[in-house]
Amino acid sequence: MKLIERTFYLNQLKSIQGTPDIKVITGVRRCGKSKLLVSYMDWIDKNDNNANIIYINMQETENEFLLEYHALHEYILKHYDATKNNYLFIDEVQLCHQFEKAINSIHTKEIYDIYVTGSNAFLLSSDLATLFTGRTFIIEVYPFSFKEFLLYFNRTDYDQAFNDYLKIGGFAGSYLYQDLDQKYNYLQRDVYDIIVTRDIVTKYKIRNKGLFENLTHFLIDNISNLSSARNIVHYLSSHKNKASHNTVINYINYLCNAFVFYEVKRFDLKGKKYLSTEQKFYLVDHAIKYAILGTKNQDLGRILENIVYMELKRRGYEIYIGKLYKKEIDFVAIKRNEQIYIQVSTFLDNESTMKRELDPLLNIKDGYPKMIIARTHQEQYSIEGIKVIDIADWLINDSLSSN
Repeated sequence: MKLIERTFYLNQLKSIQGTPDIKVITGVRRCGKSKLLVSYMDWIDKNDNNANIIYINMQETENEFLLEYHALHEYILKHYDATKNNYLFIDEVQLCHQFEKAINSIHTKEIYDIYVTGSNAFLLSSDLATLFTGRTFIIEVYPFSFKEFLLYFNRTDYDQAFNDYLKIGGFAGSYLYQDLDQKYNYLQRDVYDIIVTRDIVTKYKIRNKGLFENLTHFLIDNISNLSSARNIVHYLSSHKNKASHNTVINYINYLCNAFVFYEVKRFDLKGKKYLSTEQKFYLVDHAIKYAILGTKNQDLGRILENIVYMELKRRGYEIYIGKLYKKEIDFVAIKRNEQIYIQVSTFLDNESTMKRELDPLLNIKDGYPKMIIARTHQEQYSIEGIKVIDIADWLINDSLSSN
């Protein structure tokens, strides 16, 4: 498989090299965590002549004897070299039963720079405080961005390339297949099915698999639509799937913990408070929708909104949906002292569409940047101080976020 340097993540790893934290690389299955680990090890090998790198892939048959934590602990200590800078890398660490006991013991000795990756459903951010007694530094990895897609395929025809990215998304494993149906089969079989039917169902011992799958399909079909546990319960009941309010909330939490979906809350910009009644959900990669539900009833606007949301996540923004009186702003993105208001649209080809997107932004009276991201097929321009940017241009140019 072709590899590209994922500079953004590598730079994060380089910046924390040698710190006392346990570094945990998380993210949805098949997003490239293992490949990132290998790239980082290659960088250390080239830049630290005194490195002693211990790498353990728990999925390899030759490492089966390390699936018991005492054996893992002994192996790590045995390969320590007091004359070297010692680095420990463990891939799919959760396969070792009670792995945290071995990791915590090694960490306490302060003899290794420790890095681990794990299956999304078994090594969650919410679990780390109880698993590890020492401090952890978390790096969340996502499927390929549009910029990484361009780099992988060595393309400069941004406009057409974006059309292709719309179809196949950011899971690089699917790029090995030539046929679009084969790509979607990969996404369903090797990504979605493994996460939903194996990881989540196994970890949480879900008995009603049909109900869980129907709920998941509902969320996939309603990305970027306002949803609530109440209307999901109603939908499931109307399809002869009885579910309690608590069950729906639990199932949604399982899917979000596994990085399949991201929940975004609404925020009242006038009242300065979060609204608890409804929220939106976005898929970790928009192509999963096509793989699971097909491409017949595409809603391009919602797909573009999903792509923009995931890019804002990659860029490190805190994101919520803005509500101002009866109008809604697709995204309010915040990072430190920076704040941006964003509307996402498909095409701005008539006056009524432009007015619909402009009005909510014009009603915001503060001085923070405001923009409309759409499929304009033209260079950036402004209307009444609001920037209008083609989505492909915005995705490849980080500086277009706030300047």
